[in-house]
Amino acid sequence: MAQSDSEKPPEERYPCPKCAGGILRLRYETHFTWLHNVMITVPDFPVWVCDLCGHREDDVRAKRWLSILLSPTLGRPTVPRQEKGASPRRQRSSESASP
Repeated sequence: MAQSDSEKPPEERYPCPKCAGGILRLRYETHFTWLHNVMITVPDFPVWVCDLCGHREDDVRAKRWLSILLSPTLGRPTVPRQEKGASPRRQRSSESASP
């Protein structure tokens, strides 16, 4: 069932910080970035584009997700942090002691 115009959610838009006269509207474009020596392309990446001056800003949330996905530590186990002031010897002895 198709939605009528009155049922569609309002389009998000913001004033352009560069020209102050245009409106940033969400568009989906191909994003290019480098990971070491390899070019990565991301299709349908959300970008805010000014309808007057053409200024572009990457969507902050999408950029954060992309940086997490391309992180070199993704999939590696994390090393637990030691408590400040606690020596490794004390932690091991307290972990092995059982009441």
